Amino acid sequence: MTDLIVVSLEDWDEVWRRNQHLVAGLLRSRRVDRVLFVEPGSDPVHALRRRERPRRGRGLQPITDVAGVGADRIWAYQPTKWLPRKFDPNSDARWASEIRRQVKEFDFANPVLWVNDPLGAELLSTGWPALYDITDDWLLADRPAPELARLRRQEDRLLTACREVVVCSPALSRTKSVQRAVTLIPNAVDLDPYRTRQSRPADLPSGPIALYLGTSHRDRLDVELCIATAARLADTGGHVVLIGPAPLPDEDLKRLDRAGAHVLGPRPSASVPTYLQHADVLLVPHVLSDFTASLDPIKAYEYRAARRPVVSTPVPGFVEASDHLVRTVDPEVFAEAVATAIALQVPWSGDLPKDIPSWSQRVKHMAEIISKVEVSH
Repeated sequence: MTDLIVVSLEDWDEVWRRNQHLVAGLLRSRRVDRVLFVEPGSDPVHALRRRERPRRGRGLQPITDVAGVGADRIWAYQPTKWLPRKFDPNSDARWASEIRRQVKEFDFANPVLWVNDPLGAELLSTGWPALYDITDDWLLADRPAPELARLRRQEDRLLTACREVVVCSPALSRTKSVQRAVTLIPNAVDLDPYRTRQSRPADLPSGPIALYLGTSHRDRLDVELCIATAARLADTGGHVVLIGPAPLPDEDLKRLDRAGAHVLGPRPSASVPTYLQHADVLLVPHVLSDFTASLDPIKAYEYRAARRPVVSTPVPGFVEASDHLVRTVDPEVFAEAVATAIALQVPWSGDLPKDIPSWSQRVKHMAEIISKVEVSH
């Protein structure tokens, strides 16, 4: 019996990321028996700063929305981060104690620890066999010096102590393999939902659509480029639409709105193919930085499966794509390239390229990694 503790950078919600696709696949295939999915703690202080309603963490709850997986096999646990670390230097140790208590109550005898959030380094002292799955190089992100120091300290411990280290992008493979051996397991897409075209979502505005799917965060999204593109398309009745979480400053959201962009917020992953299929153009207005150069965007696979024209800044996942529908351009000509692509009116096709990888392939590879972690214990 393999029990898994996943320390995730994201919640388990309707917007599925890498962790959810892999964990769900491992459970369905019975390569893993039970999972405790540790979500980021709720942060009441941060919520107040953003003028949002503060709340406690949800605690322990069964996850009931995974088809083919019983609710007794996967649980989510969300603690509460009451104060920033500078006011509560023991918060990480207390977090680790909470997780150990939950694991004991579940009677996980010798679980495998899957760390995605570097905070999981605080659980290495348990002796649980561990793997580190690196999906973003946060050491390259724009963060305060104390936070970068903490992340560097935790990542050094993980790279030293974990039995296996997995990375999602070639760039991460190059940088992290300097310190130790790593295994490259890129992202993927569930292909079947893209083979049939669905009805147009009712909340899409009328007229030509240039759509961005993903988290609208300044670490990734070039807000100025989105504004310029929205203004350019408005001249011909087109619209920029942003689908996904949008943790942007209020002023950015107001400027996007004034430019005519539609920030629709997150949508359930099951509906993502429908939105992508009904876009005239799919956008990747990402900033060009060392951080974005480290990524393997899931949208690179989803966009290609949707068979719509793609206009992207020259970032990984797109700049190397050998697909006639994918075009990368410099930021200076991005808005005009989007307008040109919309004017082409490319028809949709359900004939998917054979080189697009599926999540089932990645699940098999991750199962092999977990087996190695267990055997080496």
